[in-house]
Amino acid sequence: MTISNEVATTREEEVAPPEAWDAIAAGYDVFVAPGEAPFANAGLRLAGLNSGERFLDVAAGPGGLSLPAARLGARVLATDWSPAMIERFEARVRDERLANAEGRIMDAHDLKIADDTFDVTGSQFGVSLVRDQPLGLREMVRVTKPGGSVLVIAYGSPDEFETLQLFIAALQAVVPDFEGLPDDPPPLDFQMADPEVMRRRLTDAGLDDVVVDTTHQERVEFGSGLRLWDWALNSNPIVGMIIGDLTPGQQTTVRQVLDRMMRERSGGHGPAVLTAPLNIGVGQK
Repeated sequence: MTISNEVATTREEEVAPPEAWDAIAAGYDVFVAPGEAPFANAGLRLAGLNSGERFLDVAAGPGGLSLPAARLGARVLATDWSPAMIERFEARVRDERLANAEGRIMDAHDLKIADDTFDVTGSQFGVSLVRDQPLGLREMVRVTKPGGSVLVIAYGSPDEFETLQLFIAALQAVVPDFEGLPDDPPPLDFQMADPEVMRRRLTDAGLDDVVVDTTHQERVEFGSGLRLWDWALNSNPIVGMIIGDLTPGQQTTVRQVLDRMMRERSGGHGPAVLTAPLNIGVGQK
């Protein structure tokens, strides 16, 4: 049994449909989103979001960026083309009794929102994954008020993304012919991994005074290989497509390899902490 590298290298297939994101919405909410709050708050501070201002989250998922914005007292609209993701966001809003926060199903390429509506428009690991990122960025700028801010949070270099690299290493330990990530072009997640590319794309979308902060990291604790497996499987539908080529026995072996890796990383004492570089870009309209 081999893993098809075509899954990882074709461009159009990288854009998972709404139903694929629906399928992992619950897992993303449980395993992935909780670790996003620290750098989400850092991005919102950099964007200058204040209580009472209007905030739009594009490709919001279950609210990794929009929930922290609502907790700051902003009036929040979270949009995503996955109905299940919006349902998870709205459930969190109800559970936390957050005022002035709502979700709507919407495609990032075609925001059904009037021009010059929001004080701050943001996207965290969202606009990075759309088919036409320049169009998505222009839409974000369009709906932002003159003088307002646009915020984008994306992963930096995949070579320094420890969770990803360990997951690939575990796959290759079981399926040696799996080549890993393509370089040219890179997966959609990393199309703004270069800070200069992010700066240029935000500028080209119509923003001024663009700043890209590279000082923050994603930090995730993994107490077991299963925990890392769950994080990876629920972070992006593409991972499930890749894993789908494995037999049940191979999947079990990958989890066992990940368990050993986590023990080695932590020295057998507590959870392993894995990091990934982040680019936090902000520009003014």
